[in-house]
Amino acid sequence: MGEKKSPPDGEYQIRCPRLGHHVSFLYCRYENKGLPCFKTLDCWFEHFPVEEYLRNDLSSEDWDKVFENLPKSKVVSLLELIEQAKKRNQERI
Repeated sequence: MGEKKSPPDGEYQIRCPRLGHHVSFLYCRYENKGLPCFKTLDCWFEHFPVEEYLRNDLSSEDWDKVFENLPKSKVVSLLELIEQAKKRNQERI
């Protein structure tokens, strides 16, 4: 697909790695309580200049909320939970 400046129409869909089925850009753009999914840049960059589009479409606060404060990876979250459990266990002793 040639690089277009605007998002593909609602008929064009790609596979969502989080949901496991096909979705349109419109779904990705608003699925996070009116904000884009945090994976939108990763999923759509091959289909159109999604970062440029969203930087123009979102306020800087919304951009930061979605793309700058990414959730921790599962491994990091698990390690933090293990450390918290160790501390609680030590406090009981």
